[in-house]
Amino acid sequence: MGDVVESLEKRFEGIAVAPGIARAPALVHWVEEEEIPFRKIPKAAIPEEIARFESALIATRAELLEMQQKIAEAIGTSDASIFDAHLLVVEDRTLIDEVLKSVESELHNVEFAFNLVADRYCKTLNEIDDPYLRERVVDIEDVTRRVLRHLLGKSTSGIHAHDEPHIIIGHNLTPSDTALLNRALVLGFATEAGSKTSHTAIMARSLDIPAIVGLHDITDHITSGDPLLIDGYRGILIVHPSPQTIQEYDAYEREKDLVEERLELIRDTTSTTADGINITLSANIESPAEMDDVIEHGAEGVGLYRTEFLFLNREEPPSEDEQYENYRIVAERSAPHSVIIRTLDIGGDKEASGLDLPEEENPFLGCRAIRLCLERPEIFKPQLRAILRAAVHGHVRLMYPMISGLGEFRQANAILEECKAELRAEGTAFREDVEVGLMIEVPSAALSADLLAREAKFFSIGTNDLIQYAIAVDRVNDRIAHLYKPTHPAILRLIRMVVEAARANNIWTGVCGEMAGDIVLTPLLLGLGIDELSTSATLVPRVKKAVQSLSLTDCQALAEQALRSSTSSDILQLCVDLARSRYDDLVS
Repeated sequence: MGDVVESLEKRFEGIAVAPGIARAPALVHWVEEEEIPFRKIPKAAIPEEIARFESALIATRAELLEMQQKIAEAIGTSDASIFDAHLLVVEDRTLIDEVLKSVESELHNVEFAFNLVADRYCKTLNEIDDPYLRERVVDIEDVTRRVLRHLLGKSTSGIHAHDEPHIIIGHNLTPSDTALLNRALVLGFATEAGSKTSHTAIMARSLDIPAIVGLHDITDHITSGDPLLIDGYRGILIVHPSPQTIQEYDAYEREKDLVEERLELIRDTTSTTADGINITLSANIESPAEMDDVIEHGAEGVGLYRTEFLFLNREEPPSEDEQYENYRIVAERSAPHSVIIRTLDIGGDKEASGLDLPEEENPFLGCRAIRLCLERPEIFKPQLRAILRAAVHGHVRLMYPMISGLGEFRQANAILEECKAELRAEGTAFREDVEVGLMIEVPSAALSADLLAREAKFFSIGTNDLIQYAIAVDRVNDRIAHLYKPTHPAILRLIRMVVEAARANNIWTGVCGEMAGDIVLTPLLLGLGIDELSTSATLVPRVKKAVQSLSLTDCQALAEQALRSSTSSDILQLCVDLARSRYDDLVS
């Protein structure tokens, strides 16, 4: 009988997004798609349709606020702020006006009109090259479903109604589904869709629920009630785990618990290598609300503040004063450490209805980031002024994205000097000596780093874009994602070139892309001469432990050997070997 049970075991591998191990029966979750009624309405019925729409929006907004309040009380305001994006959807004037226009001019019933407009928004976002913004489709779909249910007079989903411990299996979960999961009963979840940057993944980590995403077609292989084991460390889902597998995982789980306890103990220590070299370890954020996480996980300030999220899902761009308030809060809470504020990285491939951006045939290579800001000083200058003013309240550094050469850097700085002159003339308090750096994320910037380093105060390498542009691979394209190689020899050479140019001019180099949070690659980055690493706050303790376990001498030897290697797999193996030899408990 034992042999029969063991033979049923099947393993599936996806993307690990929230660590932890759990065992429980499966609950396969199917999203009930609403059937949208379509009917033509008489003109006399328009006011009634509009009134129903307004009522549904009000009810949805109240529902979201209530949910946000519950989350804030349960796990903190940082995670509750995720629902700000949902609230912006129900308050989006452009979306609402489009729906009303459809009702009034096409004489469609409001359910049909709203679903049509929301669907169009989702398709637009799905075509954007930025994976973070593509993930926002889930937010819009979530809100759309709620509004439609209010219009149709239906109750909310029953995903939370089960009263026995279980692991949820589904195509995808919305952030609101995830936020309201009962942690005592939902021991883990695995989905077919999703990525590490999705709100659902972020929420799973905050709730401490083991989770795996990217398990294509997993719902075809599992039935509710199947015994499951979920390994959120390695992204492995096991169906019908054998007694031997369960025994192995019991031991593995005990080891992981000890690791977490040890990581907690180093929270307030510095990220210094075993041979005494300090590596600045900071965190990436998108809003001031995330500062709680930055502090809680022992990061040394903020290495990347993505300011574009202030500009999304709104009819008008934020005012200078609104931006100043946001930047001031982060500057004050980061002190005595610094915050690097990246100027607006938007345009072309990112949706910002308030900026009235034209469509482009190839937006990823189009008028975006610094190119847009140089073209639209009425957007750029208020942000620069706000950053200069906020710098009075802490250690603020300013960073331009997508710089491709010295000409753009100088143009941006010329506008910055104009802003200083204006503030000076007005008698407005600001910081004259804000350090100005730039992101190295396109090959031309890396190749001209020697020129840029003469005028910049620091470099921060955006490895996600640099890798994509350097080897021409869209890492979220399923067909070619396997070609995305952070350890490609060309990437190493570009990073080394940037570091050497920076050191020759006495400035420092950081990394703020995903490579910074990958502890297998920490030895390589240190060996190549990186001075600062900035990653998501939750990864800071692991990266800190990795840094503390390494000697710079060993890392430099690894980097030299890697630079002589011919293939990405050879280089990756060198990294894995050194990482395992120093902190095997963190790697697997």
